[in-house]
Amino acid sequence: MFKHVLIPTDGSAVARKAIKAGVSLARELGAKITAYHALGTFQPYYGDGYIIDRTAIKAFEDRARQQGNKYLAEVEKAAKAAGVPCNSVMTRPDSPHQGIIETAKKRKCDVIFIATHGRGEFAALLLGSVTQKVLARSKIPVLVYR
Repeated sequence: MFKHVLIPTDGSAVARKAIKAGVSLARELGAKITAYHALGTFQPYYGDGYIIDRTAIKAFEDRARQQGNKYLAEVEKAAKAAGVPCNSVMTRPDSPHQGIIETAKKRKCDVIFIATHGRGEFAALLLGSVTQKVLARSKIPVLVYR
């Protein structure tokens, strides 16, 4: 069936639960895992003469990368404990859903195992959802963990 599972994580509680379930699925299928985290982009504000210097931006980006590495390490640890091969990828895409889909294609994953935050229909409609965007745009099968 599936031989390569992409598990994206944002470090949230529901993503942590999805990691456990995704690793379990991969173990049962004899599949390998690619863990993925999308780095956010920092948008400096230049209003009323306030300018953020490059040092502050770099510090923010370094902290985001450190946090992303922690999130990916959680997937790697769970995979190792289950005896499942795992590698990690972190990119800075224009949007998280694009990064997830592009990474799944580049790494030749045959399924994306993604968590949902479980917002109600109205909130999801207003706010959008990375999971919904992945579902709508991915040509690779998507399993949603809730």
